[in-house]
Parts: sequence; structure tokens; C-alpha cells
Amino acid sequence: MLDFRIRDARKPSVSDFSGRRSFLFLFMMVCMLILMARAIDLQVFNKQFLKDEGDKRQIDDVSVSAYRGMIKDRNGEPLAISTPVESVGVNPREFKFIKQDQVRQMEKLLSLPNGKISALIKQYAQRRFIYVARRVNPQISEQVKAMKLDGVYFEREFKRFYPAGAVSAHIVGFTDFEDVGQEGIESAYEKQLKGSEGSKRVVRDGQRRIIEDIENIKEPVSGKNIELSIDQRIQYLAYRELQLAVNLNKAKSGSLVILDAKNGEILAAVNQPSFNPNTKSSVTEGSHRNRALTDIFEPGSTVKPFVVAAALDGGYINPNSMFVTNGTYQIGRNTVKDVHNYGTLDLTHVIKKSSNIGVSMMALKMPPKYFWNIYHKLGFGVSAETGFPGEANGIMRDYKKWNDFDRAIMSFGYGLNSSALQLARAYTALADDGVLHSVSLLKREEDDDVVRVFSAKTAKSVRKMMETVLMKDGTAYEGRVDGYTAAGKTGTVKKAGAGGYTEKNYFAVFAGMAPATDPRLIVVVMIDEPSAGQYYGGLVSAPVFSKVMAGALRILEVAPDQEETMPILLTEKNQ
Repeated sequence: MLDFRIRDARKPSVSDFSGRRSFLFLFMMVCMLILMARAIDLQVFNKQFLKDEGDKRQIDDVSVSAYRGMIKDRNGEPLAISTPVESVGVNPREFKFIKQDQVRQMEKLLSLPNGKISALIKQYAQRRFIYVARRVNPQISEQVKAMKLDGVYFEREFKRFYPAGAVSAHIVGFTDFEDVGQEGIESAYEKQLKGSEGSKRVVRDGQRRIIEDIENIKEPVSGKNIELSIDQRIQYLAYRELQLAVNLNKAKSGSLVILDAKNGEILAAVNQPSFNPNTKSSVTEGSHRNRALTDIFEPGSTVKPFVVAAALDGGYINPNSMFVTNGTYQIGRNTVKDVHNYGTLDLTHVIKKSSNIGVSMMALKMPPKYFWNIYHKLGFGVSAETGFPGEANGIMRDYKKWNDFDRAIMSFGYGLNSSALQLARAYTALADDGVLHSVSLLKREEDDDVVRVFSAKTAKSVRKMMETVLMKDGTAYEGRVDGYTAAGKTGTVKKAGAGGYTEKNYFAVFAGMAPATDPRLIVVVMIDEPSAGQYYGGLVSAPVFSKVMAGALRILEVAPDQEETMPILLTEKNQ
């Protein structure tokens, strides 16, 4: 019987299964061998490569900010200090998932405009870190931390703080957001103040957050402290009185400088208007300029004592010389005038009455080169070299280009320009018995850079003449200083305009010293464009000199050299 069977074509044979299993087993073995070889290569032969790559992603070197040096006054009072603060930043890739109400709350805490953070994230979406607020008040940063928002980070920095505010702003200056000095002492001594940054090695997580400090690579070096010659007590006194005078006289601006007559230290230098360096919004265009050191003006009649001293020392006049003024003095086609016809004047009355004609006659007796050389020795036309940024040189023309009228107007303070500081420095030659001092913004005991300009006899003689300016019939009776003898000179200077000298705008200037018998301080006051009615130096600037000088001498405990004039109180017995 025939057996008919149908084979199932879909069912593989035993030999087929055996071949496939062998192939699969062989393939897996090859893959394992490849992986093992790669592992051995990476773990044994290229182990350092893996470590370096891991370190790049986890270990990083970061900078450590250095403490910026302090700026102090001569008594150690802080004028600029750095305090530790934190800056707030975000990682845009993480922070973009934060709810908008939380973003707005953070903006309110940081005093940022609505939408500011969102705009920054959109602008710098590809970055891992952006600042949203720099040098935040510690209390504010703690409130932001308490929100516990993902992608918000904090970096330790230092914030500059100025305890004296507007009082010393023009001297001290300020720093920018990177803590780099921009004006004043902050700029002039940037290298000494800033110190040098340190660095440390840290571990970061996958989101670039610092999770551990590993080691200090380099310790930060703090900046050096700077000790100024400024006495903050006197600085405040000068600031207050100048501010009152500028407001009272409705003036455009004002400057005041106080020097130590014995060694040329600058004890105060103030300007109005001022600004608050702690509030960057108050730093407007030109408001930060230290006009007492950087701006120049024609000093007017304040230079007349130098002309008298130069003519005496050179032998071109003598102590008994007399000058017939008669109100006008013709020099070629030009005329020199006095406010009144003073008739015949001796040297003392030329100073006391501030006669333009008298000093013009003296100037014409002196050779131009000699006259120019005296002014040059006094520091006119050259920098006072304090190292302050933008310090003025002043302007004085070459004597070879002078004509007779040039010499005449130079004798009463026109045709040359100086800063308030330069004028104050020139007065040291009269205050310290003929010796001109260099000036310094840094505290020092002695001045090693002095120049004799006049003889001691001449300087004392001219100083005695200048005392009469503050007498009742002098031009600056309002400048007298109770308890002290004082000597000085007024200047009422017409301002130059586009079409020549104006008849309405003036510089009101007073320069003086006290005690006149042995001067300790020199004060120069310049008020620009007083417009409340008075514009004479003796009525506008001399009263400021009086108050500031009296207060400063008492602060320094300088003994009075004359009896104070005290008001008499009427009683029933003496009425």
C-alpha cells in the first residue's frame, strides 16, 4: 500500500536551527570582544583622556574678587569703602520654565522694570549665565534666595560705598559697575586701589552650578589704602558754606579750596552743584567735574599783591613810591580805569582800594620777561601736578607777544587764566614768607619741593598791606575773621563772551589767609555768575571766606591772635 505524506514547507530542519544559532553566538562574541577592547583602551591606554574630558565638564577655575582699598581722609575717616554683596544671574535654559508671576516678583525685589528678565532671557537664550542685577543689597539677595527658583544663581562681589556722599564726591570720584575707577582719586589711583584677583578650583554639576570648592589656586591681594590730605571736618564746613552762598546769590556754580600754608596740603576742595556718588542716576553730564582743579577763570584783582611784590623785589619801586591815579590812565589807544578817582596812592592804598591804574603803572616799570617769570614761578600757566585727572594747566601768553596794554591788564588779572587751586597755591608764596609750595592731595608732613619767589621781607610787607583790604574802608570788610588777623584780596571779574567781555556776568573771587601774622591756612572762593543783586568779590565771596576760615582755624585749634569782637548785650544797668 502506498504511503502518501505531505511535508510542511514552513517548518525548518534541525540543521537550519543549528546554523543560525552559531551565527548569532559568533556575532555576539565579536561585539563583546570589541566592547572589551574599547574599554581596555579607554581605561588603560587612554585613561588620562577620559579624566581630562570629565574635568572639563565638572572641574573649573573661577576668579575670586579682591577687596578694593579704602580711601580715607587725613584722620582715618573713610571716604570710600567696599562692602561684600552678591550679584544675581540666571541660566536662561533653566529659568525659562519659571512661572511669570514668580518672575515679576523677582523683578520687583530687584527693582527691575516689568519684563526686563524675560527680555534678557530671550536675547541671550543660548547662554548658560547672564547677570540680571549687580551688587544687590544683601537683604534683597536673601529674599530672592528664599524664592528657591531653578536657574537663579548668586556671585559674591564688592560694592563701593561713599559715606561722605556729595560732600567729598568731586575729590573721591566713583567706580563703574565693574568696580573700575572713573573719576577723581578712584581713577587717579586705580592701580593701587584695585589689588589683584585670586582664583580657585571648583566642582560644577551638569547645570554649571558650583557645588564644591576644591582648592585655592591663588589668593586675592587686597588693594592699598589711600590716605588723603583732606580733613573731612573742614571739607564739610566748606561744602556747607559754599552751598549756602551759591543758593543765596543765585549763582551758576562755585568752587572753594583750602590749603595748609605751611606744607601745601589740600585740606578741602569743594564745588557746587555737587552729586551723590552712591546714586549713579545723580551723575549727570559734567556734574562730576572737579571745577576747583579742572576749570579755569581770569583771577582778576586777586593777582595785584603779586605785582606789588614783584616790583618791590626787583627794585622797580620802593616802599615809599606814590602813584597819581586820577581815575583814568591812557596806554596808547587803550584806557585803564578805576572804579573811582582815588588821586595819589601809596602802595598800601593801591592794594586796599584795588587800583587798576596803580598796578598798571608798576607793571610798565618791569621788563616783560621779568614780569612773566614771576607769574611763571608762581605756577600760572603750568599744572599744579597733584596727579588729579583733568587738572588744569591754565593759560598765560608768551611775554614776547605782549604789548604795553597786555602788561597792564595782566597786572589786574585779565589775559591769563588759572584754576582755584593754582591761585591758592600762588598765595603760599605770600603766606610762607616768599616760599612757594607744591600742593598735594595725599597726606604728608613736609613739602620737599619748595621754590623761593619773593624775599621774606617783601612777602611780610605785602601781607601787611593786604590786611587793610579787610578793614572797614577796604574792599572786603565782610571777610574779617573774628579772633584772628586776616589778609586777602578781592576780585570782581567780567566774564568773556562771544563778543568780548560782558557787562552782566561776573566771577566773584576772594583769596586770603589767616592768621595774617603767621598764616596757617589759605582759602580761595570763586562764585560764578551771582545773579541775586550783588556780584562784587568783597560782598559775595568774602563772607564765605570769613565763615570757613574761622571754623577751620578752630577745628585745627589754631590759637587766636587778636581779641574777638563780641556783641554787647544791653541790660537795665548799661542801657
